[in-house]
Amino acid sequence: MRFIIMHKTNAHWESGAAPGPELIARVGALLGELAKAGRLLGAEGLRASSQGARLRFNAGAATMIDGPFEGDNELPAGFSILRARSMADTIDWATREAMASGDLEIDIRPVTEPWDIGMRPTPPDVTTRRYMVLRKATAATEAGVKPSSTQRPAPEDSTGRRMRVVTETMRPSSRGRRYKNSSNGLTMMDGPFAETKELIGGYVIVSAESLDDAGQVAAQYIKVVEADEVDVRELE
Repeated sequence: MRFIIMHKTNAHWESGAAPGPELIARVGALLGELAKAGRLLGAEGLRASSQGARLRFNAGAATMIDGPFEGDNELPAGFSILRARSMADTIDWATREAMASGDLEIDIRPVTEPWDIGMRPTPPDVTTRRYMVLRKATAATEAGVKPSSTQRPAPEDSTGRRMRVVTETMRPSSRGRRYKNSSNGLTMMDGPFAETKELIGGYVIVSAESLDDAGQVAAQYIKVVEADEVDVRELE
């Protein structure tokens, strides 16, 4: 089974702050342990929402809001990571996807690259970057309703402007778990989650035998990334 462990961002990271060497080392050590054990399937951080855009689709009409975002209904249903030349190209792709999917809300944010946080210089031949296109949960996705044959991600194009790197779909939050750092230590709450107002700051995808097994990784992860809250969700 595959699980995604998502940590929530806060005002510090929303200000555009870069992680220090100690945090980078801690995260690197945990990811190294997971990789060595054959459990690491993916991991990314996201840039501040001030660098993103929010798209709302209702009855075929689209509304776009430039970041930064105020936390609203931030419960995710899935995401795609796109490699594109610009935010505008990503918005165009996300719009085509949304028009095939019906009413929904999408957030687009750049994925953090090593050169964004000073880990190494920007390669001279870089002309694209990665963006996360995050689909918000709806009553249908939370009920586990499968998309119809017409509700599929936008097709790849041959223009060279963008390429889908990965697409993931989350099972309903009723199959998930939330961990919080509190004055009483680490607390746990099983789904479903009525709502969450905290934006995603990043994630790790792991192979695990069960939700409990993934929860053990989440308990390590929340401390390593110094997050206030993480959600564990099962992936399709």
